[in-house]
Amino acid sequence: MASNFLSLASRWMRLAGVVLILGIAAWSHAGNAAAQAQPKPGPAAPLTVDGRESEELFINTAQGRFRFTAEIADDAVERSVGLMHREKMPPTHGMLFVFGETDWVSMWMKNTPLSLDMIFIDKDGKVVTVAERTTPFSTDIISSGEPVDYVLELNGGVSRLIGLKAGDRISHPLFDTEK
Repeated sequence: MASNFLSLASRWMRLAGVVLILGIAAWSHAGNAAAQAQPKPGPAAPLTVDGRESEELFINTAQGRFRFTAEIADDAVERSVGLMHREKMPPTHGMLFVFGETDWVSMWMKNTPLSLDMIFIDKDGKVVTVAERTTPFSTDIISSGEPVDYVLELNGGVSRLIGLKAGDRISHPLFDTEK
């Protein structure tokens, strides 16, 4: 009886994941269609999510193009605080850490109650490595594995839902995409 319940619960969890990814894909597609139908204005005003200034970025995977908003952590203080003490974050929101140079990067989850996916990105916007579902409050070091320029943190599990893998691309004005 207990194994039947666990099997049923497991199926419901998979179904919930599929519904979430379909919702994100539909939301992303609808946002893309609306953006293409509108005339392109000059420089965009900053987006705000929960009162915090954010910027739009796109994650391109084999499953599609997904729109996110990301806070930009581009100075030492912002990078050191990161997403610490945040108890919730919208599903298509994250934080983009900008280091200003290519180097080995180490992160941790100290004082961070959310499980996060950490996406390590090179200067051209290519995903180098993905650390999925990090452990909240952990002081274990999470390494980039090779020199990178950026780290994008998203809610834990989002990377898997959108099919993100090393080699995929992130689109944002900060990345040198001319190469």
